Amino acid sequence: MAKPQRPATPAPPVTIAELVGQDRQVFDHIVQHLVPSEPGSKNDECEDTALSLASELSAFDMMKTIQDLDPVFRKQKRLALLEVVGRVLKLMTTEHKQKEIDRKNKSSTTDTTEEVDSDFDGVEVASLMEVSETNTMNKSVVNVWNIAPVETVTANTANITPAASTPTAASPALSTLPSVEEPVEKRGPKTKKRPSKDAAGGTAKRQKADKSEYRSQSSVTLADLGGIEPVINDVLELIGMPLLHPEVYTHTGISPPRGVLLHGPPGCGKTMLANALANELGIPFISISAPSVVSGMSGESEKKIREIFDEAKSLAPCLLFMDEIDAITPKRDSVAREMERRIVAQLLTSMDDVSLEKTGGKPVLIIGATNRPDSLDPALRRAGRFDREICMSVPTEDSRELILQTMCRKLRLEGDFDYKRLAKLTPGYVAADLGALTGAAGVCAIKRIFRHLTVDTVSTDRAIDGGVVDGAIDGVDKGVEAMDIDISESVTPASNTELTAPGSSFSSLLNTADPSRPVSVIQQFLRNHPNQLTPTQLAPLSITLADFLTALPTVQPSSKREGFATVPDVAWTDVGALSTIRTELQMAIVQPIKRPELYKSVGISAPAGVLLWGPPGCGKTLLAKAVANESRANFISVRGPELLNKFVGESERAVRQVFTRARASVPCVIFFDELDALVPRRDDSLSESSARVVNTLLTELDGLNERNGVYVIAATNRPDIIDPAMLRPGRLDKPLYVELPTAAERFEILKTVTRKTPLGPDVNLQALANDIKARNFSGADLAALAREAAVVALRAAVFCDIQNHNEDVFMPDDQIAKMTVSMENFQLAFRNVKPSVGDKDRAKYERLKGRLGWDDTIESARQARQAAKEARANGSDDKPESGNPEEPALAT
Repeated sequence: MAKPQRPATPAPPVTIAELVGQDRQVFDHIVQHLVPSEPGSKNDECEDTALSLASELSAFDMMKTIQDLDPVFRKQKRLALLEVVGRVLKLMTTEHKQKEIDRKNKSSTTDTTEEVDSDFDGVEVASLMEVSETNTMNKSVVNVWNIAPVETVTANTANITPAASTPTAASPALSTLPSVEEPVEKRGPKTKKRPSKDAAGGTAKRQKADKSEYRSQSSVTLADLGGIEPVINDVLELIGMPLLHPEVYTHTGISPPRGVLLHGPPGCGKTMLANALANELGIPFISISAPSVVSGMSGESEKKIREIFDEAKSLAPCLLFMDEIDAITPKRDSVAREMERRIVAQLLTSMDDVSLEKTGGKPVLIIGATNRPDSLDPALRRAGRFDREICMSVPTEDSRELILQTMCRKLRLEGDFDYKRLAKLTPGYVAADLGALTGAAGVCAIKRIFRHLTVDTVSTDRAIDGGVVDGAIDGVDKGVEAMDIDISESVTPASNTELTAPGSSFSSLLNTADPSRPVSVIQQFLRNHPNQLTPTQLAPLSITLADFLTALPTVQPSSKREGFATVPDVAWTDVGALSTIRTELQMAIVQPIKRPELYKSVGISAPAGVLLWGPPGCGKTLLAKAVANESRANFISVRGPELLNKFVGESERAVRQVFTRARASVPCVIFFDELDALVPRRDDSLSESSARVVNTLLTELDGLNERNGVYVIAATNRPDIIDPAMLRPGRLDKPLYVELPTAAERFEILKTVTRKTPLGPDVNLQALANDIKARNFSGADLAALAREAAVVALRAAVFCDIQNHNEDVFMPDDQIAKMTVSMENFQLAFRNVKPSVGDKDRAKYERLKGRLGWDDTIESARQARQAAKEARANGSDDKPESGNPEEPALAT
């Protein structure tokens, strides 16, 4: 049985008159767009005008215009419509050229006929004056004038009209045509500006020119990025290879990756990496901000996504970068509006349509950037869309050193600049923070340079008797004598001419300032150096490490706003006593961070967790701050109640987020204050939500997720209500009892807290520490005692009549500087400061220490260290059973 033959495809039209169906509709829209017709105007004249302008149109622009004019074409596939528009425009251009040839031939024939039939010239002229088409042509020209010009004139093709191209014999009627000819020539450029609104699409020549416009607006390259070499290698492997050598993947049959998701804290360099990669590869680059896609009208957001991906496919090979992609791709099961679900679905479909099979072997790769990867829809993160996720974490110390070296490459630094020290002083800083630090250091250096040059100039000018600058300085010293200027002289034309010179008006402002007011360093510098500095003066100027150290406190790292706390400024010298606890923290937290290779050599890899417990005010939080300062690691401070949330699942998410941030910035110390509020003992009376929080924290501490490089310190004064599972080995396996200080420790604490207090000669800190009233004083109570004694001294010496609301100071300033705190002030302060822990509370903590079995932890470590010292002193070869004299100090 013979197969039925398909109907023959109709031949494409060869003239405008043969256009039918969709081709005719497209042609009508083009004519209506170029020459808006009025009632009474003839279509032939509008079509002729449109034909003359068709060669300057872009098929892609015209397609978008037709879709805006006719909603029927919006439902049609863009590639099919683009083919129809291109065919019609080509036909219009061809027919226009043919008409021009015919018109020129007809013009030469008309000239010959007029010479023969000259007897009828009067009749023909009279008839020409009555032709109605002349007014119609004028109306069409006026309509063209009303079209507003858009951007710049593009092509230089001449527009030929019958009135301008057909010179005829002189006649009264034709003598008026030059007035029409001039606006007709103006019509071409005014109309040609309209379709040049969009740079994409059009002929092959136009497409080739447009690709140069799709380049990164930044001039950064991969050589300008430091400290992220592993990330650069991954990006080049996943993006650079498929874009530059797609034939390798086609030949081997391997599907190249379609997208890479960059995630990390703000300021780590995600956007800069995408721009540097585009500049390095030299390919078209489309960068969009995801929130700009969202539109208020239904369907417009999806349309924008389709247009972006169609544009990327037309420029292939192309790199598409979507910044803040989490704004348009939330999880569909948690969004409230249907539009957000449609946007996610459209993006998923568009990413599936950029495979090599659908782009003609020319790859289109997508880079997404976000700092909230967990908020993305799971369908977007599967293989075939975002194949790989690259984490750009908070840089380590070595990475910060490389970043600083890269940023300071163009700066004039001192010869022996210590990058390593500066990197050690900036934990938690991302690349953007280091850039801000570099700028702030530059400002500090400029101020220092101004001050240095001003001092040198003043000293030099004072040594020279006379001179312009010396007169200015003497004017500041002598007062009004330097200001004796005739006002009439400052209004002369010569003085006005001088004010136009650079810096002259500011210089005159400085010279007319009140000499009795103090002059700042910058004002003095501008006064002494009104002109540019010479190369000799600029040669010794540079930025020093001291400038960076001066600017360091002024720069707030962005990680602090992301939940990270800056490294506290509490050093070990600020902690009085607690020597045993400090030793244990050194071995458990500080040394593993500073020297991890030593611990790996003895088989210790998992970080320890420390629980500081004891009466309130004994320095648990202070110890954690000192540990963070000593280790110079990233520090996250978490107060237990702040993680709790009334919404279901939010508390567990907050706990997971803390550990996720910590893993992204190792080494990191997490400090949980008031742990008892977060992980109470699980029993029948505990609510379900609290039990889920406890379970989440237990799994994060010792679950499937490793926490290498993440150290946990917790503090509480109620260890008896903490869940027992929290205290097993692998979690908080080192409990340290921070007890009330002894008399000797109280003496050490008093020396620490009174370090900045001027004490009188009669003050005996040892006697205060041994006082019976200070027996139950904690470290916080002793600090309050020193502060209260200083207030008592200030009230007795300065504010004598403060009880009568008299705020007058009854002591001269020179005597205030010599004021001290006496022993009597401390005795009076004992009346107002009471111990925060009573005898009953102290006995309760002692019983709790014995009941929980934690009373031997510190004592056993102390005995082990004492035995090791004695063994070394005696030269004995006896070793502990473990074979390492220091190992008991590491054990719990």
